[in-house]
Amino acid sequence: MEGKRPSVVIVGGGFAGLRAARGLRRAPADVTLLDRRNHHVFQPLLYQVATGGLSAPEIAAPLRSILRRQGNVEVLMAEVVAVDVARRVVVLTGGEMPYDYLILATGATHSYFGHGAWARDAPGLKSLEDALEIRRRLFVSFEKAERETDDAARRAWLTFVVVGGGPTGVELAGTVVEIARHTLRREFRRIDPSQARVVLLEGTDRVLPPYPPDLSRKAREQLEGLGVEVRTSALVTDVDAGGVRVGGERLAARTVLWAAGVAASPVGRSLGVPLDRAGRVRVEKDLTLPGWREVFVVGDLAAFEQDGRPVPGVAPAAMQMGTHAARNVRRSLAGQPLLPFRYVDKGSLATIGRRAAVADFGRIRLAGFPAWVAWLAIHIFFLIGFRNRLVVMLDWAMAYVSYQRSARLILFEPGPPPDPPA
Repeated sequence: MEGKRPSVVIVGGGFAGLRAARGLRRAPADVTLLDRRNHHVFQPLLYQVATGGLSAPEIAAPLRSILRRQGNVEVLMAEVVAVDVARRVVVLTGGEMPYDYLILATGATHSYFGHGAWARDAPGLKSLEDALEIRRRLFVSFEKAERETDDAARRAWLTFVVVGGGPTGVELAGTVVEIARHTLRREFRRIDPSQARVVLLEGTDRVLPPYPPDLSRKAREQLEGLGVEVRTSALVTDVDAGGVRVGGERLAARTVLWAAGVAASPVGRSLGVPLDRAGRVRVEKDLTLPGWREVFVVGDLAAFEQDGRPVPGVAPAAMQMGTHAARNVRRSLAGQPLLPFRYVDKGSLATIGRRAAVADFGRIRLAGFPAWVAWLAIHIFFLIGFRNRLVVMLDWAMAYVSYQRSARLILFEPGPPPDPPA
């Protein structure tokens, strides 16, 4: 219809989608942000919620609140199941939405390498729901061990296996040890939480494989110094409610956490274009979908190579992609050619535990306390909202002094529903 403003649909309210929406604040277009949840999550701190260090609202904020002052953006809570690029519509659960421009930022989910049944017994960490479930399992394990009278069964409840030695796995393993050694000290009468066994399994020959070898070595040394049992070249062949199997060895553990694999959102399969082994969409240099100049794919859903190497699936890359896609949409609206994307690597950080971390800033590499301070400062800076930053700073300060964690409540445990009231 003549005079109608172009419509831009953004699918996903994560780092990439949110940056894209903000990048279109002055665009002469009507922007619709779709997400199946109503909030944006600061994913690098999900493990803090999973281990009781922070509560969910401290690392998340409602999308409507974040974008409330941006008059050209509408936020809708909806589940996207497919994209029909030929008809230029996004297929929703129970409806469709047309677009003139589309920015797909649906992210990634867990990959169990063809063993989807393992998800029941080894939850991953991609959402607040995942974090709360891990937190429940973690603290329930100590409660179950306290009541257990059989020694072997008690040891299984006090054994925690983390599968995957990337940043998430390293962070989870280091924090679980600190909980057992310090946070729960003197709180139980029948068990000694400090006797808990934490095993980190990594399939390659070193933890933190994307990092330089010297930082991987220092990360392992810091983990083992905390009390984590690190096993590399350890491939998991089975997972069940009672533990894991590594080659021919059986590890009895009632709590198994998955941090080993990532698969792109299944929405990418509906586009009808080539995908990589992880299901990510192979995009053009300007982040557009091959053959469809009005469709941009960003964040963890995009397979983008630069200088012969894939751009990593990390938050800074997603934010840069979202910003660039918004810029190219504005250029297209103005009749200007699209610009190629160039990722600027600003470094990588991984925290291991109290006063322990590694940081890779290219020529500058840090380990131990300096890296830990850098990690704290950068994560506080990127949190959304002044209240979030203030609360997290206070919680971390208290935790540093007291070793206590502020969000250790076990909120629910799956089971049969209670009987209805008479």
